[in-house]
Amino acid sequence: MRFRILLLTLLVFSIFSQAQSSTFALAENYFRNSEYKKAAQLYKDLVNKSPYNTTYLQRLVSCYQETTQFEVAKKLLEKKIKTIPKIATLKVMLGYNYERQQKTEEAEKLYQKALNSITKEPGYGGAIARLFKDYNKLEYAIKAYKETSKFNSNAHYGFQIAQIYGEKGDFEYMFNAYIDYLDKNDNYLSIVKRNCARYISDDSEDENNILFKKALLSKSASNPKDVWNDLLRWLFIKQKDYGKALIQNKALYARNNDRLISIYQLGEIAFDNKDYDTAKKCFDFTINKTNYQRDKFNAIRMNLQIAVKQNDPEVKQKFDAVFKEFGVNSNTFSIQVAYADYLTFKKNKPKEAKKILETALPFAANKFQKARVKLKLADVHVYQSLFNKALIYYSQIQTQFKNHELGQLARYKVAQTSYFKDDFKWAKAQLKVLKGSATQLIANDAADLFLIISDNQPKDSVPSGLREYAKADLFAFQNKNNESLAILNTIISKYKGQAIEDEALFKQAELLVKTKQINQAIENYKNIIALSKEGILADDAYYLMAGLYENQIKDIEKAKEFYQKIIFDYPSSIYLVDARKKFRKLRGDSI
Repeated sequence: MRFRILLLTLLVFSIFSQAQSSTFALAENYFRNSEYKKAAQLYKDLVNKSPYNTTYLQRLVSCYQETTQFEVAKKLLEKKIKTIPKIATLKVMLGYNYERQQKTEEAEKLYQKALNSITKEPGYGGAIARLFKDYNKLEYAIKAYKETSKFNSNAHYGFQIAQIYGEKGDFEYMFNAYIDYLDKNDNYLSIVKRNCARYISDDSEDENNILFKKALLSKSASNPKDVWNDLLRWLFIKQKDYGKALIQNKALYARNNDRLISIYQLGEIAFDNKDYDTAKKCFDFTINKTNYQRDKFNAIRMNLQIAVKQNDPEVKQKFDAVFKEFGVNSNTFSIQVAYADYLTFKKNKPKEAKKILETALPFAANKFQKARVKLKLADVHVYQSLFNKALIYYSQIQTQFKNHELGQLARYKVAQTSYFKDDFKWAKAQLKVLKGSATQLIANDAADLFLIISDNQPKDSVPSGLREYAKADLFAFQNKNNESLAILNTIISKYKGQAIEDEALFKQAELLVKTKQINQAIENYKNIIALSKEGILADDAYYLMAGLYENQIKDIEKAKEFYQKIIFDYPSSIYLVDARKKFRKLRGDSI
C-alpha cells in the first residue's frame, strides 16, 4: 500500500514537472519573440505555482517592464521582499525596475542594500553578482563577486571578474584578474590562454600584448612559478618572437627535463614560419639533451631540412656525414626519405632517390612508415612523368588507409596525377569526394584544383588551355620553374580573354615570386585585377600584392593602399580580417 502511494506521488510530481517545463518553454518562446503580454500570463502562472523560483519571477518582471507596467512590477517585488527578505536578488530586481524609470537614486540605494546583504548572507553573493551582470551593472557585479569571495573562502570568482573587466574594456585589470585566478590553481592555464587569446595579437607593440606581458612579469617577480614562464612562452609564440620563446622554454627545461619536447615543438613552429636560426637552435638543443633516439634523429632531420631550405651548398655533404656517423638503418629512416626528396626535387636525381627509398623501405617500423615511403616513391615517379606507376602506389595507399589522412592524401595525389596526364574527368571525380570529407588542408587543395578543372574543361573539343596549364603545373611540381613560366606565357597570349587567362597569370605570379622576380609578379597581379575586379582571384591578387610591397619592396604606402582595397571593396573576402589588422598596424594604430 505504501509503495503504491509513493509511486502515485512520484507520478503526479513527474506530470506536474513536465507540465511546468512545457509552460516555461512556451513562455520563453513568446519572450524571445517580444510577445510580452502572452509570455507574462504564462510566467504569472508559473510564479504562483513556484513562488520561490527567481527565474520565473525575473522573467515576469521583465515582461512587465517591457510593457511599461513598472508599478505592477514594483508591487509584485515589494510583496516578495516582505515574504522572503533573505533573497537579496529581489532588491536588485526592484532597483533595476526604478532604473528603467530613470529613478537612479532609488535604484542605487537598493543596489547598495543588496551588496551589503552579502556580509550576512554570502551564499546569495554569486546570484546577486550574476543578476547585476545580466542588467549590465558591471561595476556592481565585480563588487558583488569580490565581496562574496571575502566571506566565502570556497568561492573563486576570479574568472568571472576577469570576464567582466574584458567586457568593460579594462584590459589591464582583466589580465591581472586572469593571472590572479591562475595563481590559485595552475590547472586553469588552458582556460586563461583561451580567454586571453581573444585580446592578444601577433604584434608585440600592441597595447594589450604589452599589458599582458607587464602583468606576467609583475606576478613572476612577486611569486615565481613555472606557469608564468609557460604563459610568456605562449605570448612570444603568438607574437612570432620565437627566440624569446626559446629563452622561456629553456628556463622551464632547467626546472623540469620533461619539457624538452616543447623545445622541439617550438623548433617545428619556427621552421614553419621560416625563422630558421631559432629553429636550428631548438633542434641543436634537442640533439644535445635528449635521451631518446627518435627525438634525436628527428631533430637531425629537421636541421638537414633547414639546410635544404637555405640552399646550403654543403647539404649533400651534411646528409653523407649523418649516414657515415649513424649508418643507413632504422634510426636514420626518416633522414633517408628526406634525402630522397632533396635529390629528386633539388638535384634532379630521381633514379638515385629511388634507390635510396627502396633501401629505406625494409627499415620501416610499421605500415604507416611504409606508406610514406611508397608515397615518396610515387612522387618521384610523377617527377619522371611515369604517371601509371605513380598511380599504382597512390591507389594502394588509398585502399589500405581508406579513412585515414594518409588515404586522403593518396586520393588527392591520384586526382592530381590524373590531372597531370589530362584525365580531367577522373581527377574531378576524386576531387569531388575530397572536398567534403578530407582534412581542411587537403580539402582546400582539392577544392582549388576542382575549380580550375571545372572552369576550364574543354567543351565540344574546343581547346581551352587546360591541357597546357596542367603541363605548366606539372613542371612547377617538378621544380622546373623556367619551363613552367614559358608555357604559362604561351597560355596568356594564346587564350587571351578566356577563363584560363587569370589562372595562368596567377600561377605565373606564384612562380615569379619563388624565383625572386618580384616586380614582374606584381605586374601579373595588376593584370588579374584589370581583367575583372569582381573576378574570383581579384582579392587574392590585392592581398598578395600588398604583402610583396610590405615585405619585399618595403613600400608601406602602397601596401596600405592594397590592404585598404580589400577592406572597402571585398567585404566577403577571406583576407578581410587579416588585411584590416595589417592595414591598421602599418598605419600605426593601437590595435
